[in-house]
Amino acid sequence: MPLKLYAHPFSAYCQKVLIALYENSTPFEYRKLTHDDPQLMAEFAALWPIKRFPMLVDEGRTIRESTIIIEYLGLHYPGPVALLPTDPREALEARFMDRFFDNYISTPVQKIVFDAMRPEAERDARGVAEARAMLDTAYAWFDNVIANREWAAGDRFGLADCSAAPSLFYADWTHRIGSDFRHVIAYRQRLLKRPSFARAVDEGRPYRSFFPLGAPDRD
Repeated sequence: MPLKLYAHPFSAYCQKVLIALYENSTPFEYRKLTHDDPQLMAEFAALWPIKRFPMLVDEGRTIRESTIIIEYLGLHYPGPVALLPTDPREALEARFMDRFFDNYISTPVQKIVFDAMRPEAERDARGVAEARAMLDTAYAWFDNVIANREWAAGDRFGLADCSAAPSLFYADWTHRIGSDFRHVIAYRQRLLKRPSFARAVDEGRPYRSFFPLGAPDRD
């Protein structure tokens, strides 16, 4: 029985897992979540009432949260691309960088995007300003880090890059990465050229009209 991935192709956290699957050509059944398919949505909600995706099902075992799914794949479905280093100290750096992108890039991006989806009277201008300030701080910090690295956690593509790719992709749409952060911009371009992420980006193209800030005419 193949792995089942409950996901949507335009979701950053779903793309994070898709990159990991595509890196190692791991076979899986794509359970593409859409409100046009209420039966599938009900099936998903029954397995995970919190209804946050992605979610992986393996022989009846349910694995939730993108980072945990990627680590699970590494343990049970390893491939030629080891997404988490075997050295514990290197693995710790990879896990830290993964958390950096989720917490300090994706989280403020979501704050800005979700705020734009609210009725104007319910918007949080202060919260959005704080999220934009966090992104500028995160860009500046990461620009120094990536200046001396090819990939987010070192010289090999891995977990942190699976997290970075969709995070920086949507971050640049949401709060443009300034020209001062040239190392971040160059790294984002390297990610876009990675076949696994390029595939995920292409699969999300039909849904760009969903982006509430307006998807820019690039990437």
